[in-house]
Amino acid sequence: MKNSEEQLLKYNIRPTAMRLLIHQYISSQKYAVSLAVVEEHFEKSDRTTLYRTLKTFEEKGLVHQIDDGTGIPKYALCQHDHQSEKHSDLHLHFHCSKCGETVCLTEHQIPQINLPNGFIPEDINMLVKGTCDKCNQ
Repeated sequence: MKNSEEQLLKYNIRPTAMRLLIHQYISSQKYAVSLAVVEEHFEKSDRTTLYRTLKTFEEKGLVHQIDDGTGIPKYALCQHDHQSEKHSDLHLHFHCSKCGETVCLTEHQIPQINLPNGFIPEDINMLVKGTCDKCNQ
């Protein structure tokens, strides 16, 4: 729990009990989680509190939201160390069409894309869909 508290403080997030628990849960997952998955894990918690916590984490740059094509936003911890770098971790995401899990492939960075003059990017998302290593066995 101490590591979660340090992480929240590093991102200027007040470490309430619920925030600590949610950070600890997301940190323990090998795949991105949706609000519904977090809700399932914290079934006695208020949905609004869980949603606000995820949004706070996202706004502060602790987690990033992944659009995996399912229409359900997923959240995963960012891999950078400082709040000033928020949402700059541009890497591939993989969505398994069999088990439905979405994972960050942080070792595969999205290359710099030069857009024509006048084009201003707001978000870059590169998603690979297929079968994950667990489902492929």
